[in-house]
Amino acid sequence: MALEFRGVTKQFATNSGWDLTAIRDVTFKVNEGEFVSVVGPSGCGKSTLLSMTAGLYQPTAGEVLVSEERVTGPNDHVGFMLQKDLLLPWRNIVGNVEFGLEARGVPKGPRRERAMRELQRCHLAGFENHYPYQLSGGMRQRAALARTLAVDPEIILLDEPFSALDAQTKLLLQDSFATTIAESGKTTLLITHDLAEAVLMSDRILVLSERPGSIIAEIKVDLPDRAHPLRRRVMPEVGEYAGQIFRHLKLEEKAI
Repeated sequence: MALEFRGVTKQFATNSGWDLTAIRDVTFKVNEGEFVSVVGPSGCGKSTLLSMTAGLYQPTAGEVLVSEERVTGPNDHVGFMLQKDLLLPWRNIVGNVEFGLEARGVPKGPRRERAMRELQRCHLAGFENHYPYQLSGGMRQRAALARTLAVDPEIILLDEPFSALDAQTKLLLQDSFATTIAESGKTTLLITHDLAEAVLMSDRILVLSERPGSIIAEIKVDLPDRAHPLRRRVMPEVGEYAGQIFRHLKLEEKAI
């Protein structure tokens, strides 16, 4: 299932009226099964893009489409994973993974079966009866991914899911997430401040300007092994791609 932005502008009201423009005239498409990252300065509207894809905000102008249908509110096609895992502390891990399915009225038997399958895929088999406080940060993030995948969304939105992790855990989790998402065939949009991470995990990278955010560059990552970022990490081209992104951002900064 594809995702498309067509001429999207988003403004937010302040005490003085509609005078804060987060993004302006943004147009791009994420093809079915593609992994696209969005990078840019803080406050440039990256997370606003995800919120509009999830139907939490409506564009002020333009339209957001999922599989050629206009997004008018939250929908079952999209799974949203935030920086924090937001696991419910009073539920064990399998109960957390089941939560979205339970909210949709899926019966207990199929619900448990699907949750266990996603825990297996996210390398958490054997931890289903643990509680969030008993898991490491990386394991909690994997549980959050399992929860997202359990509802079987066509599009996965990732809002800096690795930003709070230590360097070693971050590397391992990037690899685990990339493999899991590639195996699932999901269309994915990642927000990140980490330029190397964008190169390691993506098919394409969109570079946003300062607020109001608009696309100043689109970079195709022509590297193998997108499902295995650790293999990409040793390739010299990774630094070249990251440098290319950085130059776009510095040129934008000088132009302001």
